Amino acid sequence: MRRTLLLLSFLLLPLLTLGVPGAAASDRRDHERARAALADGQVRPLSDLLAEVERRYVGRVIETELEREDGRWVYEFKLLPPSGRMIKLYLDAATGALLRSRGPIEERR
Repeated sequence: MRRTLLLLSFLLLPLLTLGVPGAAASDRRDHERARAALADGQVRPLSDLLAEVERRYVGRVIETELEREDGRWVYEFKLLPPSGRMIKLYLDAATGALLRSRGPIEERR
């Protein structure tokens, strides 16, 4: 189910940017930059880090973004734990190290 939601978000993103001038072109460039970073080994594959996050933390991944912050690639994962209070995890996209979080994270035992 979560993979279906991620796939739908990638498919619907172009439709959401139709009314915003330049947004589709910007998203395309961002996508191309992200693919190039993966090909160059600057980032780990999303599937690897997604599996790691789901194994390590309590909650279901509901959204993921890859962004460039202060010269480094960062994956942002939004988790929905059983408590219902969303958590954000920011991981270094090259190493998978947790950079910071927002909300009370709970590690699996």
